[in-house]
Amino acid sequence: MKKFINPKEQTWSEILKRPTKTVDDIEATVNQIFDDVKLNADTAVNKYTQLFDGVSLESNLVTTEEINEAKNLVSKDLKDAINIAKENISKFHKAQKTNRVYQETTSGVVCWQEKRPIQKVGLYIPGGTAPLFSTVLMLAIPAQIAGCKEIVLCSPPNKEGKVHPAILYTADLCGVTKIIKVGGIQAIAGMTFGTESIPKVYKIFGPGNQYVTVAKQLATKYGIAIDMPAGPSELLIVADESANASFVASDLLSQAEHGVDSQVVLVSTSKQLIDEVDKELTKQLKVLPRVDIAAKAIENSKSIFVENDETAIELINEYGPEHFIICTKNNNFYIDNIENAGSVFIGNYTPESAGDYASGTNHTLPTNGFSKSYSGVNLDSFTKSITFQEISKEGIQNIGNSIELMAETEGLQAHKNAVTLRLKEIES
Repeated sequence: MKKFINPKEQTWSEILKRPTKTVDDIEATVNQIFDDVKLNADTAVNKYTQLFDGVSLESNLVTTEEINEAKNLVSKDLKDAINIAKENISKFHKAQKTNRVYQETTSGVVCWQEKRPIQKVGLYIPGGTAPLFSTVLMLAIPAQIAGCKEIVLCSPPNKEGKVHPAILYTADLCGVTKIIKVGGIQAIAGMTFGTESIPKVYKIFGPGNQYVTVAKQLATKYGIAIDMPAGPSELLIVADESANASFVASDLLSQAEHGVDSQVVLVSTSKQLIDEVDKELTKQLKVLPRVDIAAKAIENSKSIFVENDETAIELINEYGPEHFIICTKNNNFYIDNIENAGSVFIGNYTPESAGDYASGTNHTLPTNGFSKSYSGVNLDSFTKSITFQEISKEGIQNIGNSIELMAETEGLQAHKNAVTLRLKEIES
């Protein structure tokens, strides 16, 4: 990790840059594939599956037989672990349900708000070097709790034309209605336009590489909503001399092993801790199966020493991390003052991987600084709020004159007339 000692504030933006390509580098490729899928549907999708995944499929749809086969391939121990995670994630997301908001704003004027599920949602589940069946839990569970009618899942096939059995098992367990063996840009384009095998959806969820992130953003130009721009994974840890250096290093590596474009950052008020963590990283890195990936990610990562907690929190809010771990003598200071973070993990015994799998919170979170304006996925992500109002004769009399005056001032006479006619009818 690159070390920085008391960097000046004017250098923070440069130091905290993510190791991502610019949108310009990617957008041309994404646009080309979107145009092709829009015009040629499954023919184009299949072409890109063959090009990028190295497999030619007779059908993109996962069959019942494949799901049953997957159930037999997943061990009982893993099924038990998935069920524990499912129970905790379900509890936390069910607790997010809200009651109808009802208010009489003026005598005779009643307004209320109710949540309704998004009818058709698309879930993107990365396969690649890490088949993220845990993301199925994070997306399908709240979709099911919210009451979404169609839950479409896309995940890339391997060289044998199969989707990882744990993904299929979890998808079936969590109520996914259709599973499609398509990944990458072509999957996002398919859910955007609809093809012979891929239903068009109203909102697309899920993490992915930088190409998938740009594809999701492009989907919004065609009227499709997305959860957030969720790109390569990232983690920032703030720690001082009270932290366990071994734990800190393990958390940094847990995110670094996601991909070569992942980034981890350590902010500390202790130079000694930074040195201890550096030694632990070298030691722990050697025994990781994904050592090559993690090592490259560590090259993009930083250790930053600052003099005090106040400077640290200012820098952290400027970065806006996806995951934020707090291991200090003064945890409450950071809890109270963090403004920009996707998800926060507090104390020596709260690893980020707990949130990735089984504590109950959602791991689909905003990256690349988007935590400054986006929330992570939650139950509300799968619903929309509809407002209602009902006005009695007394109510329209109470607010009618105000409406008439405001409409007239804006030059909207028909708006005014809609009230005036009613008031005259009541008075006659």
